[in-house]
Amino acid sequence: KRMLIKENQSILIPIDFSKQSLVSIQQTYNLAKFTNSKIILLHAFSGNEVDRKEELEQLAAQTSKESGLVVEALSVKGDIYEQTDAKAKELFCGLIIVGLDTQVRFRSFFGGNNVSKFLKNAPCPVITMRSTDNRNSCKNIVMPFDLTPESREKVPIVVQLAHYYGADIRIVSVFSPNDEKYENLILPYLNQVKKYIKEKGINCTNKSIPSNNVAESVVEYANKVDGDLIIQMNKRDLSFGEMFGGATSHKIVEISNIPVLSINPMIRESISSGIH
Repeated sequence: KRMLIKENQSILIPIDFSKQSLVSIQQTYNLAKFTNSKIILLHAFSGNEVDRKEELEQLAAQTSKESGLVVEALSVKGDIYEQTDAKAKELFCGLIIVGLDTQVRFRSFFGGNNVSKFLKNAPCPVITMRSTDNRNSCKNIVMPFDLTPESREKVPIVVQLAHYYGADIRIVSVFSPNDEKYENLILPYLNQVKKYIKEKGINCTNKSIPSNNVAESVVEYANKVDGDLIIQMNKRDLSFGEMFGGATSHKIVEISNIPVLSINPMIRESISSGIH
């Protein structure tokens, strides 16, 4: 069972009418076309707020006109991130796209630790983006890679998106500067993954970075290679102090100026290895 972004489904975009959430709509057009998805704009309002249903419906109509896509509006009462996960599950969405406000960090949408909770409970992959420059094309996809079996699960999605956009894949592995063993251990896996990707007709490079600041190193590298998207597993509570543990994946989302696609690992019945 390979993990892919589902086609012919819906892409859910939570909206708070901020500039950032409006930019995230436009950035979805190409992906929606590639995956043949409809777009659902979701606005959640709390008890003391007004329901902006009319405004939301206008926005949906305008979005549909602009993109030529099917766009629906959904107005719900409740907490934005709980509602986003719940609706994505209920409507079998293939993807959630969230614009995060740079100035206020997650405040327009989430309280501090709510974002990791939101990502952890997401029933499908989530793209978070916090810059307001519109990236409709995607030339370089950055894939952080480590030795966990989960790390390999994202390869099919990375390949899927590289095919859609005609993008190159930039694999990056970060290891502790005094751990040469790790670098030697990971090399055969990197070569295997690289070979697999190249056999699919996609350009691919890999880079190893000795550093103790994993998240910063990944984001810095992504900027250096003009990355348009970072694709990571939302891993949590991993034993063996793996490089891309839960704290790191959350941190990448928090500090990245480049959109980040976070994927929850498949539920493992047994630990398996190799690329399926």
